[in-house]
Amino acid sequence: AARDQGLTSPKSVIAVYPVGQTTTNTESYLKYADAKPLNRPMMLWFVANVTKSSADLKDPRLDLVHANLHGLPPVTLINAEIDPLRDDGAQLELALRNQGVSVERKLYDGVTHEFFGTAAVVVKAQEAQAYAGARLKAAF
Repeated sequence: AARDQGLTSPKSVIAVYPVGQTTTNTESYLKYADAKPLNRPMMLWFVANVTKSSADLKDPRLDLVHANLHGLPPVTLINAEIDPLRDDGAQLELALRNQGVSVERKLYDGVTHEFFGTAAVVVKAQEAQAYAGARLKAAF
């Protein structure tokens, strides 16, 4: 939106387990359909409650992998392995790369959605937070 409105763009984007599209039929959605703390039925509920019609499913604010991403600032994607959104991150990485956006993605094995906020007790969360901080520091 900042790009399209001619506003000052962010220096960097850090996206932690991003939603990249509106379907729930990816491999990770099916494999982790019953995962905790986030699962496929929850995501179906979110999609149903944020949209009013099937046309809304193509809204570029929700369906990022099919949106115009050209000219965005560098993007850092952080994904958890045990997460229905894991493949959204992979799809978003490919879409950004294909549109010439600088992108880095890290997938943290063995952790679930919401791991990023558990650095007090989860080493991989500490690593992910340090990685995000380093990426932001480099951008500034």
